[in-house]
Amino acid sequence: MATQVTLKAGLREGRGKGPARKLRAAGKLPAVVYGAAGEPLALSLNTHEAQLLFHAISVDNTIVNLEIEGGTGLVQTLVREIQTHPIRPDILHVDFLRIQMDVEVELDVPLHIHGIPRGVRDDGGVLEQPLHDLPIRCLPDRIPEEILVEVADLAIGDAVHVRDLPLPEGVEVMLDGDRIVCSVQIPTVLKSAEPAEAEEGEPELVGEKEKAGEGAEGGKEGADKD
Repeated sequence: MATQVTLKAGLREGRGKGPARKLRAAGKLPAVVYGAAGEPLALSLNTHEAQLLFHAISVDNTIVNLEIEGGTGLVQTLVREIQTHPIRPDILHVDFLRIQMDVEVELDVPLHIHGIPRGVRDDGGVLEQPLHDLPIRCLPDRIPEEILVEVADLAIGDAVHVRDLPLPEGVEVMLDGDRIVCSVQIPTVLKSAEPAEAEEGEPELVGEKEKAGEGAEGGKEGADKD
């Protein structure tokens, strides 16, 4: 059930920013693997190979078998963290968690919406999805690629909760069953302010009014002087 891929790695020497910069300049990516009561290993990856792999897999729930140069056999891991540059999309560092196939792990699995709700199709509703990933616990060989969420029968006001999800055998959810995965809601319509009704008759120009007033006053003053 769990997806597995293989990635080549080498052991590296030196820690800190200086050696890491030199490693990246040489087209290598610093990484570390830890966990499962084993000693942490400082690794280097081929930057191009690692980027291609991480863009092709679901990083959170794919088992990455590290083929370490000079090592004995494959080291089975899960990606725990990928550090990227704050501005550029460059990967700076990768953390791997060493796993054992007989020990449960905790991870997030993506939720995949399937179907078009009838409340959306027939009644103009809107599908809202506040939850996109599901935290679970299971043995590594039980890790699902995704959890399907069937929504075709949802009418307006209906919702799918965590407790409604079809989970594979041996998978435990680490979330309250009452949490809403998705729901169909009535769309919110913002009413625009109605334009003020135009007064009847021709609009009066302020400048013309002022001129008319000045002319009237001027005529009055002239009459008084005469």
